[in-house]
Amino acid sequence: MNRIVVVKIKELHREKSITLRKLARLSDVRHAALSELANQKRINVHLHHLARIADALDIDDMNQIITFEKVKTK
Repeated sequence: MNRIVVVKIKELHREKSITLRKLARLSDVRHAALSELANQKRINVHLHHLARIADALDIDDMNQIITFEKVKTK
């Protein structure tokens, strides 16, 4: 089994009742990048983006933003 990194943007912005557009403004991360992260379409995650998102959402623990999931390989 392999692991993938999952960025929990979709869950967080819904939990915090904030739109992706507003999160983009608050975090200074492009809306398109946030959308790709929320929909697991982006494979590269910039650490400074995660830090900005954490600041915007008032999160102190990175485990609230990212996690690992096991995926089956053939």
